[in-house]
Amino acid sequence: MWVSDGWEDYELLDCSDGEKLERWGGYTLVRPDPQVIWRTGRAHPGWSGYDARYARSRSGGGGWEANRLPRRWTVTYKNLRFYVKPMNFKHTGLFPEQAANWDFASDRIRRAQRPVSVLNLFAYTGGATVACAAAGASVCHVDAARGMVAWARENAAASGLADRPIRWIVDDCAKFVEREIRRGRRYDAVIMDPPSYGRGPSGEVWKLEDDLWDFVELAARALSDEPLFFLINSYTTGLAPSVLTYLLESILTRRYGGSTESDELGLPVAASGLVLPCGAAGRWTKERQP
Repeated sequence: MWVSDGWEDYELLDCSDGEKLERWGGYTLVRPDPQVIWRTGRAHPGWSGYDARYARSRSGGGGWEANRLPRRWTVTYKNLRFYVKPMNFKHTGLFPEQAANWDFASDRIRRAQRPVSVLNLFAYTGGATVACAAAGASVCHVDAARGMVAWARENAAASGLADRPIRWIVDDCAKFVEREIRRGRRYDAVIMDPPSYGRGPSGEVWKLEDDLWDFVELAARALSDEPLFFLINSYTTGLAPSVLTYLLESILTRRYGGSTESDELGLPVAASGLVLPCGAAGRWTKERQP
């Protein structure tokens, strides 16, 4: 498992009975998590002294209770700064387990010792964009939600990267990649964090299990002649890491050589010393994994 254990401003304090207790900087949140099926008791004082809790509604959806949080605040990961805030459907605008992927991408970019261009698809609030730019890459950040792209720009500025070579694109990811291929624009690395399910602007239905193969094949065509890495992240329940390995080996390794590793992502739990699984990731690299 790839564990994101380098945080200082984030900590998974405890988890039990469908919820996790987290520290985000100076604030403590309780949020639901479907992976937490164990009932191990709640001895940590944060369970009764949190700043906000997201509660599910029996009729669907939910909302924040006992919310004593500011409109937004910042958290720091190494040399990176991000704005977070309570959002609809339990989110904060940042997935802390992704720090393991940020470290992977940053390390590969620095070790390349050459100019590196990165295409970040379904890029959300820009965690990977900021990490890659800080490592010295030029980045094309693509997301269909204008508000998320604006948020990502603020994260880049908060990290002192406002003047770095980052293209901010509001567009459907597949349509953008198709146009980039027609324009002859190529990238040394691709990062993608596609949703499990969604609808496009014209009502198109996206389902990860049905559409991921075709999308990876498309995105692979946007790679340069000297590709560096290709990273897929997946939160889809039941999609094993080995599925990502099979997909990347079939499309990338057969075409470019190199190697693939896939594993679960996880966050250490302070109260138990165990690790909470948080989805899976697959990493193809042109060079053998170190």
